[in-house]
This record gives sequence, C-alpha cells and structure tokens, in this order.
Amino acid sequence: MSSLPTAVLVLIFLGSAAAIWAAGVRLASTTDALDQRLGIGSAFGGLIVLAVATNLPEIVITIGAALQHQLGLAVGNLVGGIAIQTVVLAVLDARSGKPRPLTYLAASLLLVIEATTVILVLALVFMGTRLPESTSALGISPASVAIVLLWISGLLLVRRAQQGIPWQVHLPEAEPGRSPSGRRGGPEQHRHTPKSTGWIAAVFAAMALITLAAGVLVERSGEQLAGTIGLQGAVFGATFLAAATALPELSTGLASVRIGDNQLAVSDIFGGNAFLPVLFLIADVLAGTPALPAAARTDQWMAGLGIVLTATYIIGFILRPARKILGMGPDSLAVITLYVLGIAGLLLI
Repeated sequence: MSSLPTAVLVLIFLGSAAAIWAAGVRLASTTDALDQRLGIGSAFGGLIVLAVATNLPEIVITIGAALQHQLGLAVGNLVGGIAIQTVVLAVLDARSGKPRPLTYLAASLLLVIEATTVILVLALVFMGTRLPESTSALGISPASVAIVLLWISGLLLVRRAQQGIPWQVHLPEAEPGRSPSGRRGGPEQHRHTPKSTGWIAAVFAAMALITLAAGVLVERSGEQLAGTIGLQGAVFGATFLAAATALPELSTGLASVRIGDNQLAVSDIFGGNAFLPVLFLIADVLAGTPALPAAARTDQWMAGLGIVLTATYIIGFILRPARKILGMGPDSLAVITLYVLGIAGLLLI
C-alpha cells in the first residue's frame, strides 16, 4: 500500500472500519441466536466464540508479524488494543439510554472475576517482558504458557461461579439481562428467528471473514497513514488504529445493550481483553523465539494502563454508583480521563 495516494488510504481505512462495524452488529445477533439454539453462549463457550471472532484482525496481524519475525509489532498489536477496548465500556455506558450507569445495571460478581482475570493476565504479560530471550523452551517463553493456563483457569472459575457463589448480595434495580439458561430457553429477540441454524452459522462465518479482511486492511492502511502524517507509531497504534480494531467490540456491545444483555456486553469486552495475550503463545511457536522480550517501553506502559482501567471498573462494579455524570457513570468518566492521561504519557516515553 506504500504506493497508494493518501486520499485512497483514507478511503480504505474508513471503508474497512465501516465494514468492521456492520459485521460486528451481525456477529452479536448471530452469536446470540446460536447461543439459544445450541447452548454455546455461556462465559465458557459463547464468550470464547465471540472473543475469537471479534479479535480475528489481531489474530491475523499477530500471525503475520510472527512469521516475518516482527515481534515488536506482534507485542504492540496485542497489548495496545486492551486499553481502548476497556474504554469501549464507557461508550456503552454513555449510549445505553438508561438513567443508571452500566456498572449499576450489569451488577454481578461474575464480572469482577472476569475483570480480575484480565488484570492477572496483563500482570503476567508485564512480567514476561522482563524475562531474557534465553529463558525459553523450544522457543516458547514460560510466561506465554502461564498466560494460557491462567486464561483457561479464569474461564473455569467463571463457569464454576455461574453455578452459584456462596455470598448473599442484595442488588437493587440491577438489570444484568438474560441468564445463560434464559438465553437458551427464552424467545429469540432478533431477526434471525425464522432462519435455520445452518443459515445463522453461515452468516456468522461470513461476518467473521469480513471482520478479518477489513481488520487487516485497517491495520495496513493505518500504518501507511501514520508514516505519511508523521504521527508517532505507538501513539497512532494506541489511538486511531486501536479504535478501528475495537469497532467489533463496540458494535457487538451496543447490540447486546439494546436487547437488554448488559452483563453480556461487559463480558464480551473482558473476555476479549483476557483472550488477546493468549496469542503470545502462537507468536512464540511461529517465530521460534519468545515474543514478549521484544516489548518496547511503550508496550509495558500500555499494559499498565490496561490494568489501571480494568481495576477502575472493578471498583465501579463493587460500589455501583447510582448516578451519571456528563451522561455516564463516574467510573466510566474516570476511565476516559485516565486513558487520555495515559496516551499523553506515551509522548514522554
């Protein structure tokens, strides 16, 4: 794409972003439909399916970077998007149309467990960047293996917690949405009701492929635009590029909020954020050498920012602020403020 005019690159970037948005809306509805018909939409199943589908661009970019031994690109791609995908929750909060904040409505200790898993995974990512490249077995970092094991453990904990938590918690006015059993047994709440399960699965696959292709085009055209306008790569990756690749999470989240599944909307974000670092194991295997030691200081900074933003929402889920400020919960407002300060900090690194 280096030979294309700037105007063409802008059109490719914007067109691909629009395709990601449209495909993300259909991914949410088809996942919900498959959940009801096949029972795959629990935190242990559906969140994995949706997390993989919405993160297909990151998966392909990581695989390509690892095969070309551009490990710095692989690390930046996986770590840089987590912070802005957390900011997506603030957008969902502002666009929910409800008088109460999202953390007040989607009240659940399950979300606290999911968010804690994200923090633990990011902590392992940061620790893995400090290990020397020689600390590996068959080119695989022990940190990458630990991240995968921790992610699986987190899913198992969520599944166990869904069966019951030995706490009696009073959550007045909570509107988490349909339970996993309710999603499977209740009436379908979307336009796929008259369609066959095979047709819905085919639509899901097609939307996943569109998300994949458009995500790669966004990344390639974005890199060229960053070089053209002279914007620092780390800053561009953490803002414009990360925002474009986070569109699937935003569109699926908004679709979930519209059908009343506030808890599912939040779980999709945390599920995707916890899943992304799992791809470091794939990067290690394909490159034949650990990817995490190639992390730059900017990557470590963004991992820390992801921890801070996620912890802010954990506080929100526990305290459940009942009023909105400037159209969103005070926790969401704090997340946006911290994100802006975090991006400003990149300029000093």
